[in-house]
Amino acid sequence: MNSWISTTPPKRRAYLVGICLHETREEAANLLDELRQLVETLGIVIVGQVLVRMHQRHARYFVGSGKAEEISAAAQQLQANAIIFDTPISPGQQRNWEELSKLATIDREEVILDIFDKRAQTKEARLQVELARMEYSLPRLTRAWTHLSRQGGSGMGAMGAGETQLETDRRLVRKRIDTLKAELEKLRSQRATRRKQRQRRPTPHVAIVGYTNAGKSCLFRKLTGAEVLVEDKLFSTLDTTTRKLILPNAQDILLTDTVGFVRRLPHSLIESFKATLEESVLANFLIHVLDVTQDAILEFHETTLRVLEELGADVKGMITVFNKIDAVTNPTVIPNLRRKFPNAIFVSALTGKGIDELQHVMTNMIPSRMTRAHYRLPQSRHDLISAIYRHGEVLKQEYEGNHVLLTATLPERMQPAYAPFVVISPVPHIKSRPKIRSKKSALQRRA
Repeated sequence: MNSWISTTPPKRRAYLVGICLHETREEAANLLDELRQLVETLGIVIVGQVLVRMHQRHARYFVGSGKAEEISAAAQQLQANAIIFDTPISPGQQRNWEELSKLATIDREEVILDIFDKRAQTKEARLQVELARMEYSLPRLTRAWTHLSRQGGSGMGAMGAGETQLETDRRLVRKRIDTLKAELEKLRSQRATRRKQRQRRPTPHVAIVGYTNAGKSCLFRKLTGAEVLVEDKLFSTLDTTTRKLILPNAQDILLTDTVGFVRRLPHSLIESFKATLEESVLANFLIHVLDVTQDAILEFHETTLRVLEELGADVKGMITVFNKIDAVTNPTVIPNLRRKFPNAIFVSALTGKGIDELQHVMTNMIPSRMTRAHYRLPQSRHDLISAIYRHGEVLKQEYEGNHVLLTATLPERMQPAYAPFVVISPVPHIKSRPKIRSKKSALQRRA
């Protein structure tokens, strides 16, 4: 046995390239640092990085030819096997870089796609990631294929060379894209059906949104007690999770945790994940979570608002929540944020500090509280009966002579119209479930 032969795959090593074009140098440096976090999330070792200041884009390499040769030489010297750009580069520029450096060359979008690919758990998330990857790969197929002259025969009516491998691959990818879109549309239809069933029970719906790794899932777990994944990683949550939460005033709400946003989030991913992100659009209001320890917190705030605007959810009522106050070391940070966001809530999802205040504000954001009562309505009052089904939740229905006996929940605003029909004591025939005596208590009674 040759013990010196290693079967462990070589560690991937990357050289990062940031571009400072329209941004300030500080903004570009922050974006490059974020790219470093994204790449490290994939387990790739960063061997070096460079921030290139530019006045205009160049067609061949995005940067000038001299700078491209300099970057290529630095990456090779550091034994990198990939060059990763923080800015989107075209398929042609990607091919030019790989020819120049003899190294794999990718951009931020492909890095994010790889992260999403690793994080996707449910069928819907996997389909969404595959669709985004297919749409990203379609114009880049020539990177993977060099045998482009598969012949298809000759003879009368032949048009010269047959279908090339590239044309075949593009046709197959387009076909797969159509299949994925059809499957996602089917899932959207199923989601819409479930949503209609939810809307028949008019429980208010709230969605948690925000920048990736801001602590949304940790806050979600603190509020609902749900066992959801909480990790100090970018995009640790891709699939939406919805749980019921009972507020201090006994009001039930549905709380949804959504996928995090990031600066320069690829448009293809926003399109692919609209089925998931539409929970934000349909919620009664949003909880926007921000990490108070981040230096670029105001940029993160703007990024989330831009994505919500693209989704059409920017008109929703919103509670701004600054999370991780237990980790703040600079004493001026929170006072400065309070001046900029006077209505914001400051919490620690880890310790629970500020959660009571958040729940109080959530209670005030609910348009109307639901109350439960027993009603005795004449069967001739179809208008009142149908309104209960339309705006409330019927828990029990029976008939007595010419009357309908209902136990239902209704918004408080509708209660005055039903006041004459409220039964103070429980409605006859609507009996509560008998208590089941345990064996232990029965034995104790015999004793």
